[in-house]
Amino acid sequence: MKKLALHWKIIIGLFLGIIWAVLSGFFGWSEFTTNWLAPWGRIFINLLKLIAIPLVLFSIIGGIVGLGDPKHLGRMGIRTLVLYLSTTVIAVSLGLLIVNVAKPGTWMDETVRKENRIAYELWAQQEGEEVHDDINMLADPVNSDLIAEVAKRRGFDEDENVQSRLKQAESQKDSGPLTFIEDMVPDNVFKAMTDNGSMLKVIFFALFFGIALLFVPNDKAQPVIAVVNGLSEVFLKMVDLIMKGAPFFVFALMAGIVSEMAGDNPAKIFELFKGLTWYSLSVLGGLLLMAFVIYPTVMRVFVKRLSFKGFLKGISPAQMLAFSTSSSAATLPVTLECVEENLEVDPKVSSFVLPIGATVNMDGTSLYQAVAVIFLAQMHMIDLDLAQQLTIILTATLASIGSAAIPSAGLVMLMIVLSSVGLNPAWIGIILPVDRILDMVRTVVNVTGDATVATVIGEVSAGENEEVGVFND
Repeated sequence: MKKLALHWKIIIGLFLGIIWAVLSGFFGWSEFTTNWLAPWGRIFINLLKLIAIPLVLFSIIGGIVGLGDPKHLGRMGIRTLVLYLSTTVIAVSLGLLIVNVAKPGTWMDETVRKENRIAYELWAQQEGEEVHDDINMLADPVNSDLIAEVAKRRGFDEDENVQSRLKQAESQKDSGPLTFIEDMVPDNVFKAMTDNGSMLKVIFFALFFGIALLFVPNDKAQPVIAVVNGLSEVFLKMVDLIMKGAPFFVFALMAGIVSEMAGDNPAKIFELFKGLTWYSLSVLGGLLLMAFVIYPTVMRVFVKRLSFKGFLKGISPAQMLAFSTSSSAATLPVTLECVEENLEVDPKVSSFVLPIGATVNMDGTSLYQAVAVIFLAQMHMIDLDLAQQLTIILTATLASIGSAAIPSAGLVMLMIVLSSVGLNPAWIGIILPVDRILDMVRTVVNVTGDATVATVIGEVSAGENEEVGVFND
């Protein structure tokens, strides 16, 4: 087992957790699973949440500082960031469009979705979160038996608030057009860092801090940069250490979540995986559209000398490595080689654009996050309004800047996006069974997006020796 790759161990843990949940349903072990296995899955979630904010904070600051002296960035730096962020916004918007049209979360049995909805309302009541709509199943006496069953099965029966009905939600106060932007700016960054739901405030602070650091004299900035980079490495190592125990944690997480959803009725498990099939197809459809429609369109507009078929052939080694490693960072050396040698992009451009892309450009990951959040909301009978979906676009786009280019980081970022719209971050366990294969495909899209932007920037900047020439200094 020691020689077995970590992702295979995690996959084994996933399937063993599902098998355990099915067996516990048949043999009536659900209570044992809930009391003795599920807590280890929640510990895993808490460990990931523990490092989410500092990981994002220092990754974003490090990524901004990595741009270098703002005086030497010129139009190339601005074009790079604008193009990366534009493709990310397109990816998130495409994901939202697909998931709202396909509605993969509604393909599950209505009884299962009703139980999921009650579990969501119980969780919201326990956590003090505002329920997103007016369905309020806890207030309907018809659901009393089902509420008691779900509360006991999912561990809410000991919470003192469960026995009381939810009070009628207060009408939301009218907010001004700039309230959303106002809420992004923290009045106390340390207070914001104690709440995973305030991630947008942390991201704003990180962006502001990183940009300000670029304007500080080099001799004074370097010690700060060294500390930021060092802390970033420490938190990435913490991710690595946590993931060493991931096979067991994932086993416990899957066993707990599936058992909580199905109870002693294994038939409900198959309803879960029916929904996951449509979810997977929605994500894959969006990723394929990004790779074979959006990127070719960008290439056709800006790069006349290269067909997209030739482009794909040139970067195929990097794509294969991205598929096998699920890591943009591990693929970066090969991506640089492919872009410079096969696509004939100036090394001065590729060495600047691609490393930034490995940090700030996560098109595939952002699209997957958008689809996952809406899917999880749909399967819990939650209807997110336009403002909340715009929050997803903004959060997923900004979070992608701080999403470390490693396989496990996307999981942390998805938890952040879920928290930003008031949903339970532990729901990531529901989509874990299919996450590995989707992670491999979305990493291919991430790397393809990096190479596309680098090729476009190289083509546009080819005749601008003044901007490219600064890298000779």
